[in-house]
Amino acid sequence: MYEILINLWIAVGVITFFTLLLVSAPYGRHFRSGWGPRLPKRIGWILMESPALYLMWAYFYFYDGFNNEVLIFFLFLWSVHYFNRSIIWPFRIKKGGFMPLSVALMAFLFNAVNTFFHGYWFFLLDNQYDSSWFYEPVFMLGLLIFLIGMFINIQSDNILVKLSKTSNNHYSIPKGSLYKFVTSPNYLGEIVEWLGWAILTWSVSGAVFFLWTIFNLLPRAISHHRWYKEKFEDYPAERRVIVPKVL
Repeated sequence: MYEILINLWIAVGVITFFTLLLVSAPYGRHFRSGWGPRLPKRIGWILMESPALYLMWAYFYFYDGFNNEVLIFFLFLWSVHYFNRSIIWPFRIKKGGFMPLSVALMAFLFNAVNTFFHGYWFFLLDNQYDSSWFYEPVFMLGLLIFLIGMFINIQSDNILVKLSKTSNNHYSIPKGSLYKFVTSPNYLGEIVEWLGWAILTWSVSGAVFFLWTIFNLLPRAISHHRWYKEKFEDYPAERRVIVPKVL
């Protein structure tokens, strides 16, 4: 059953990818009316990101995950990311602004389903992680990649936050660090982060999450790149979308 469900989930991801290439998700700089009821974007961020946090903790509570030190470490990494996304980040972004309720609910559904697949993999498929896992090459390599991705993601977000404070809440061209080379290094960082997660957990759920991250963020990065080039005549022509000198 798990295999059937996760293959269906991949198919939904592929459909989502091609849909987002055609239609930019209407929030942030791409916000527009006509998408039904809306809510303050801070509340929207909390609503759509927090399921990954509390549902994963619920898995650990009900399935005795706190008795396994490897799973506890997985939970730590997961919680650091999603605490930042659902609690810290919403209060760092610009005040005001809205997002469609439909967008927040779709993201809520994604995070709930993604957490379900991870919890099922960790606790219901008899995938044994013992303390020797910490010495496996895939764990060490994956952890390194995960931390590099997290660093890129947070550093890039910090640049955007500082820029919003110095530009009177108006959009301007980000500069510095990987913004010298690509339009969306924050998305690149998140893709790298979840690639590392897929490797360090060596899990089907992690690999599918990595694919879904690309399905979601690559079209978004392309939309951002197009938007900047249309809005700013002096936008650096040498900047790529998301991968330096490649894409």
